[in-house]
Amino acid sequence: MAPTKRAKKPAVASAAASMEVVDAVTGNGIFSRLRERNPDPKSELNYSNPFTLLVAVTLSAQATDVGVNRVTQQLFAVADTPRKMVELGEDKLRDMIRSLNYFNTKAKHVAELSRQLVERFGGEVPRTLEELESLPGVGHKTASVVANVAFGEPCIAVDTHIFRVANRIPLVHADTPRATQDALEARVPAEFARHAHHWLILLGRYICKARKPECPVCPIDDLCRYPEKTAGA
Repeated sequence: MAPTKRAKKPAVASAAASMEVVDAVTGNGIFSRLRERNPDPKSELNYSNPFTLLVAVTLSAQATDVGVNRVTQQLFAVADTPRKMVELGEDKLRDMIRSLNYFNTKAKHVAELSRQLVERFGGEVPRTLEELESLPGVGHKTASVVANVAFGEPCIAVDTHIFRVANRIPLVHADTPRATQDALEARVPAEFARHAHHWLILLGRYICKARKPECPVCPIDDLCRYPEKTAGA
């Protein structure tokens, strides 16, 4: 007799689809509490200007912030502008980021985007999503992070943490990160939009974890409707 196959666990967004998203009042309460807990959240990537932020975010794909910060500490000491990065060259750049996943591809992207920043934008990082996304290796998520963190735009870039948290609460129902971003940006009130990205990513990284969310210490536990909460303390 053939062994019985285990049913696949539903995706977060699919599991949340059985619940209605929280209403506007509850949503405001969630962000009010997150703001009270951390009024001015910061990126955990180290950077000193829009260019170093762009590079750090580009390097962060499939890597930890700790790992990225470790290599950029040395990298930015010698190349913290597009021109300096071009002068450093792709080969030396590759050697400096070798500890990161996909370092070959990342070195090519950073070297080429640096060159294009010099040639197309006068050495400055552009402010619009369209222009940012025209750079090599810069997708919508990376562009949204840079626009939000460097220039204060109300973009809510969605990574795996935010995708999980937003669909768990649920603030939205969406099947992809881009759909989640679009839904969040349409729902989150303007007063919270500037920092919503960081509040949600920090909540997902340290409390609303993938395998076992730490609901007993969550500041929004009573407002969240996730059906598989961990027991209270």
